[in-house]
Amino acid sequence: MEVSRRKAPPRPPRPAAPLPLLAYLLALAAPGQGADEPVWRSEQAIGAIAVSREDGVFVASGSCLDQLDYSLEHSLSRLYRDQAGNCTEPISLAPPARPRPGSSFSKLLLPYREGATGLGGLLLTGWTFDRGACEVRPLGNLSLSFLSNATEVVSCHPQGSTAGVVYRAGEGKRWYLAVAATYVLPETETASRCNPAASDHDTAIAIKHTEGRRSLATEELGRLRLSEGGVRSLHFVDAFLWNASVYFPYYPYNYTSGDATGWPSMARIAQSAEVQFQGQAALDCGHGHPHGRRLLLSSSLVEALDVWAGVFSAATGEGQQKRSPATTALCLFRMSEIQERAKSCKWDFEPNQQNCKGNQQLEKVQPIASSTLIHPDLTAVYGTVVMNRTVLFLGTGDGQLLKVILDENLTSNCPEVIYEIKEETPVFYKLVPHPKKNMYIYVTAGKEVRRIGVANCNKHKSCSECLTAADPHCGWCHSLQRCTFKDDCVRSENSENWLDISSGPKRCPQIHISRRGKDKAMVTLVGSVPPRRSGCVVRNADTGRELCKGEGRPNETCTCNIPTTAPYKDVLVVNVTFSFGSWHLSKRFNFTNCSSLRECPVCVGAGCAWCRNGRCVHPFTACGPSDSYRNQEPCQAVVERRAPAQTPGGRGFAKSNRTHPGSQVFYVKSIEPQKISTLGKRNVVVTGANFTQASHGIVMVLKGTSTCDQDVIQVSQVLNDTHMKFSLPSSRKEMKDVCIQFDGGACSSVGSLSYIALPHCSLLYPATTWISGGQNITIMGRNFDVIDNLIISHELKGNINVSEDCMATYCSFSAPSLKSSKVRTNVTVKLRVQETYLDCGSLQYLEDPRFTGYRVDPEVDTELEVKILKENDNFNISEKDIEITLFHGENKQLNCSFENITRNQDLTTILCKIKGIRTANSIASSSKKVHVKLGNLELYVEQESVASPWYFLIGLPVLLVIVIFVAVGVTRHKSKELSRKQSQQLELLESELRKEIRDGFAELQMDKLDVVDSFGTVPFLDYKHFALRTFFPESGGFTHIFTEDMHNRDASDKNESLTALDTLICNKSFLVTVIHTLEKQKNFSVKDRCLFASFLTIALQTKLVYLTSILEVLTRDLMEQSSNMQPKLMLRRTESVVEKLLTNWMSVCLSGFLRETVGEPFYLLVTTLNQKINKGPVDVITCKALYTLNEDWLLWQVPDFSTVALNVIFEKIPENDSADVCRNISVNVLDCDTIGQAKEKIFQAFLSKNGSPYGLQLNEICLELQVGTRQKELLDIDSSSVILEDGITKLNTIGHYEISNGSTIKVFKKIANFTSDVEYSDDHCHLILPDSEAFQDVQGKRHRGKHKFKVKEMYLTKLLSTKVAIHSVLEKLFRSIWSLPNSRAPFAIKYFFDFLDAQAENKKITDPDVVHIWKTNSLPLRFWVNILKNPQFVFDIKKTPHIDGCLSVIAQAFMDAFSLTEQQLGKEAPTNKLLYAKDIPTYKEEVKSYYKAIRDLPPLSSSEMEEFLTQESKKHENEFNEEVALTEIYKYIVKYFDEILNKLERERGLEEAQKQLLHVRVLFDEKKKCKWM
Repeated sequence: MEVSRRKAPPRPPRPAAPLPLLAYLLALAAPGQGADEPVWRSEQAIGAIAVSREDGVFVASGSCLDQLDYSLEHSLSRLYRDQAGNCTEPISLAPPARPRPGSSFSKLLLPYREGATGLGGLLLTGWTFDRGACEVRPLGNLSLSFLSNATEVVSCHPQGSTAGVVYRAGEGKRWYLAVAATYVLPETETASRCNPAASDHDTAIAIKHTEGRRSLATEELGRLRLSEGGVRSLHFVDAFLWNASVYFPYYPYNYTSGDATGWPSMARIAQSAEVQFQGQAALDCGHGHPHGRRLLLSSSLVEALDVWAGVFSAATGEGQQKRSPATTALCLFRMSEIQERAKSCKWDFEPNQQNCKGNQQLEKVQPIASSTLIHPDLTAVYGTVVMNRTVLFLGTGDGQLLKVILDENLTSNCPEVIYEIKEETPVFYKLVPHPKKNMYIYVTAGKEVRRIGVANCNKHKSCSECLTAADPHCGWCHSLQRCTFKDDCVRSENSENWLDISSGPKRCPQIHISRRGKDKAMVTLVGSVPPRRSGCVVRNADTGRELCKGEGRPNETCTCNIPTTAPYKDVLVVNVTFSFGSWHLSKRFNFTNCSSLRECPVCVGAGCAWCRNGRCVHPFTACGPSDSYRNQEPCQAVVERRAPAQTPGGRGFAKSNRTHPGSQVFYVKSIEPQKISTLGKRNVVVTGANFTQASHGIVMVLKGTSTCDQDVIQVSQVLNDTHMKFSLPSSRKEMKDVCIQFDGGACSSVGSLSYIALPHCSLLYPATTWISGGQNITIMGRNFDVIDNLIISHELKGNINVSEDCMATYCSFSAPSLKSSKVRTNVTVKLRVQETYLDCGSLQYLEDPRFTGYRVDPEVDTELEVKILKENDNFNISEKDIEITLFHGENKQLNCSFENITRNQDLTTILCKIKGIRTANSIASSSKKVHVKLGNLELYVEQESVASPWYFLIGLPVLLVIVIFVAVGVTRHKSKELSRKQSQQLELLESELRKEIRDGFAELQMDKLDVVDSFGTVPFLDYKHFALRTFFPESGGFTHIFTEDMHNRDASDKNESLTALDTLICNKSFLVTVIHTLEKQKNFSVKDRCLFASFLTIALQTKLVYLTSILEVLTRDLMEQSSNMQPKLMLRRTESVVEKLLTNWMSVCLSGFLRETVGEPFYLLVTTLNQKINKGPVDVITCKALYTLNEDWLLWQVPDFSTVALNVIFEKIPENDSADVCRNISVNVLDCDTIGQAKEKIFQAFLSKNGSPYGLQLNEICLELQVGTRQKELLDIDSSSVILEDGITKLNTIGHYEISNGSTIKVFKKIANFTSDVEYSDDHCHLILPDSEAFQDVQGKRHRGKHKFKVKEMYLTKLLSTKVAIHSVLEKLFRSIWSLPNSRAPFAIKYFFDFLDAQAENKKITDPDVVHIWKTNSLPLRFWVNILKNPQFVFDIKKTPHIDGCLSVIAQAFMDAFSLTEQQLGKEAPTNKLLYAKDIPTYKEEVKSYYKAIRDLPPLSSSEMEEFLTQESKKHENEFNEEVALTEIYKYIVKYFDEILNKLERERGLEEAQKQLLHVRVLFDEKKKCKWM
């Protein structure tokens, strides 16, 4: 629906004086300043941006392509196009002098095929690399490999242009890319970078077929060539589709000179599978510029309006010298007119068929005049239609985002600044809207992308202001009572809750008090409100008394009547409130001044009543019998009659058409300054002639953007005939035309004036100077050419004005002297712009430099080198700061030229040289002093004094004698001290050795470990978790996928593609062929082999009979490979699929035997080992312990320790509130245990005593020592912790708190957060002290002052002690493994061992050792060792690193028992070998008997084995998600699809499998089209 646009009332004239800063900031609060908008920053300048409908934002910068989410807060994926891990530009691309086109390595970024039925979205990217290559990738993730690619598609030159669009055409509705590019550039230096094929040298536009499997092919008739006699370089800006044609906006461009060589044009081809040139039309957007605008900067199709918008620019010359307020323009063209005017002539292209006369000139299409917008520096445009209003977003060269709204006649309004980039970076030529929320637009500038709101609705504070602004994105939200986007308005689906601009400000709800006849006044609400029940109330604001109350009927607004009687006439202030459910509308009326109001509309607007006799009275007072108007109708007529006439042109400026024959000729020459800040400026001077002759006034007219009102400023002061002053108001950033009007005559142009942003400081250098001042200080930044003056702000001296030398990007000044201030002081450097002071950083003053002397060295006879020495300081002295003069002879002077400053450890040397002299040596010998002028500091430096060499010759022998005597004395003293210390240390070491050896012997003979026979239920893992931990020991990521609940899964729910794959892998020949083919691929790693075997095991979990047959075939094939080399190595390593498959098969088949027979003794071993380790000291930092099986984990730096018996009281908690729980327990701990270790032992004691845990975690409890009535909380680290010399904190122990036997410890629940007591780091220690403290542990009176030595070998007996403690449990475990319960071997072991025997017999292998090794490699090595080293595979426990080390020793002994090699061990053998050396021979005999017993058992029949495997299969039905496993198997098949297919083609009998495989792929591909896999 078309709606008429309400004209905004003319704005009042701007004040002549500039606004104060606060008022100015409030006035310009509408544009955003970059505080809250999301910003994504790239490492390089951004060269392309695109947005997809579902997959985020794509940004190309440097040689990278990033995929971002729509909020720009997260990077979803990244593509490195040139070098992996590197986004840098291969060659540096300097930003061009605008408006020249920029350079980029990214040329195309086109998401397409989004939303097409049954097809996934694709992304087409074009880069300069590989001779202008293009790639097609899936939109979802950039890390996925490309689907197709081709070279020589886009321009291979960074500065060359490319534009393209993807569309569907032809009978098969295939996808095509129409691309226009600058393939060849004229510059010789760039031509060598890439050489396109000869066929591309004349190509301008090409069509590529995007669905090729390998490349983007160019079809026949798929090229449009440049005209032979025409311009050789065209710069393409955009490509878009309209009305079944493809359009390419472009302009002829000389890449060498940077000049446009022709008019911007539009090329048109048919939207088809081959190039059908439909003509070109020139575009004329030169209105308002004397030379026309021949550069096209940005393009946008407003499809809903069938209008195309472009930003055009004129040339600006070197350094932007020719830029003017009319340099750029936004022009709109009707697409129908462009289509109609496009002619197929031989102008810029070689047409297939011409439809014009031979000499016909290129016809120019004119823009829609009303919508043309002229601006000094536009860079980008994007257009759309919102609520039947055309909205255009414009980017500028100084970082602004403008918003233009066209009315129904396509007339442009004055642009609104909706965002400003603080750094003033030029906006990138492409603005991209948010694909889902029309509230946002993506703005690119430099290295940054921002998501900007398309409107600043919240700046409108009232409903009428909101709707009068006529911004189609904004409307008034009743429920929130503010101006919002529609999506931000609660319940905006109710159209009545959100008023859009089509409603107009008249529909805004307003409370009125109006007279209704003589005897009553009515309170009403006019305007639009939601259709719901309303209530209204009027109260006396002074007393709170309710004057009237009403309630509206459904869908009717409430009214309230107040009688005009005496009791109400004294009410002076009332509050009126209308209620609509959860929101309210209120207004306060003050009737105090009713009688003083003289205008009807003012009277009625204040709530008063207007009488016929022209009086304004209190609304609750009667006018008189015939004086009152009914319903106040006359007011509108009064308003119309008294409304002042408006002068056209706005701002009170109207050109006079009067002529003055013989009148004075006025002349205007210049305006100074030509740049001012957005705050405005007083004292702007205009020069010229005859100014004093003006009799009727002088005004300045400022004209900026063409669609905005002009500013008219009266002259402030005419100084004389040639100079006058103006005071210019504040304004937004832009360049404006200035003209002066004398006596209402014609306006004389003065040139242009630029409003620019306030200055910004980025660097103050140097930041330190000396107190005397005078050093040259430089400030770097921007916009310094608008400052009024520079100020140094000092806390005592106040503001000091400083003379400055400022250009646009830097300011330099001389630091003032602060000699009378304290030596060290800081001052603030400030810039004053009008009345605003901008902080520019801090400058530190330090004490003046101190010079210590100088040296003169003649280099040659014509050159003298002077070195001045000064103390080191923090000053940065430059050549500008220092002047040096050398005095010699009889007061003669020579100037010394500064060379450099060198800083050494002690002194700083200033080097200067005197050149062009004749007698350098004589000058050097006669030099007297040096005069140094350092800024304001001037001083004389004396020559460095040199001591006589005779003093050294006399003093040297005496010094040598003294040194020798001292050295001899010190050496003798140290020798005696060292001898004494060595004897003490040897004595201590001997004593320690004796004690430790005796204690070790006694412990071996007497120590007994109380093994807990009853440890409750063994915490077995269920089969599902046991199998997954065995199948995927290092890939925990698969666990959660396979362990989902499958019991409720419908068997018929498996999709068709997976069912077909399941059927295919049940073809034995096919599966074996696939496995062998995969194993031959070089990049099919060992990890891949293991994963494939595990996926296959899960997929065939319910088909164990078939899986066993596959295992047999693969094992035979492996034997064939091994028999050619060394058969003893077979199955020794996991290097093939079958070896991992055998491990998994054993795990599946032996899981029951493991649980029923081996599990209990294995758990008892782990428990006993833990118990023995914790019996002695354990270092909590390193986990090393005194009792261990592994020498690497032996705590040999052991302190003396003793057992402490504690009486522990457990606090009653809800988690463990049973009546029979024992809460008073005696617990033994060690005095060297940390508080954390004591907690663990206390928890274990509670579990052993009560058979159930306490109910809280370790980190949820605290320990408290109770001594009488006092309590002390025990912590690992507190204020009493010992801190060693090197800052390392020693953890608190039981001994640290001096806790003795029988002490009472209370266990209670923490009140604070449950965090661990301490995070241990390198700054903590427990039993192993740092090196500096390791020998300072002095024990006993006998050894006071002596060092205590520790030798690791003293404690090796502890290994033996630990072995003895667990020996019986270990033997029980070993024998449970190699025993035959009830004289029957597990089915899997008997079956596979018989299989190996049979294969050896078939291969005529007579060496019994080979079969023994095969059996050992297949069962103990592949299965049992894996279990013994990883108890967490079987039980729900955590394996500590220390336990892992001990179990490695046990596993080594276990494997040694199966070895046929006799071990030859010496005294230097590793301890883990020596520990079980005596036991191994016994174990070996038992193993041989075990193998023999299995061989002697009667063989299993095939039916028995099949029945066993069938039962195991049924046990594990619905345990795993086989579909996940099948999907993973398919990923491997499709990765090597071609190789597998080729292998199947070569094998006989697999033709059907080949067909099935192709069918499976088709099914999977169809599934991909429907959804992501």
